[in-house]
Amino acid sequence: MAGTKSYSASEVTIYLSGVLVRGGFADGEFLRIEQEADDWTDVIGTDGEVTRSKTNDRRATATILLMQSSDDNDLLSQLSNLDRNTPGGAGVGSFLVRDQNGRAKYNAAACWISKPPDVSFGREAAAREWTIRIARLERFDGGNIAIGV
Repeated sequence: MAGTKSYSASEVTIYLSGVLVRGGFADGEFLRIEQEADDWTDVIGTDGEVTRSKTNDRRATATILLMQSSDDNDLLSQLSNLDRNTPGGAGVGSFLVRDQNGRAKYNAAACWISKPPDVSFGREAAAREWTIRIARLERFDGGNIAIGV
């Protein structure tokens, strides 16, 4: 569809365990979602016949990049510590990312912080990369909404 469309990073919302990650995002890229496996694999037989197989592997990794000064490091640290120090998966919760100015949506019933970020200190503030594992990602890679429609 032709026309003018609008995107704003401030309209992308991230929820972990039902709690909004409010901000303090790193400059530039602040969220990355990577699917673990292809949806389909394929093999070829001796005679050239190709058979494809559905993997059913919906695991994914999300990386949230926060400035080291972000208050939301406290939130993610609390979730990580809760999971590490409490038996029974106390840190496992839901995952939701949505572009409020578009149709993109990524959600799952179960996610957890797989490891806290690597840490460095230097002359300037740096980003902290939080690694989130997602058990079964449901995704819709939608575009943005046209202005004035």
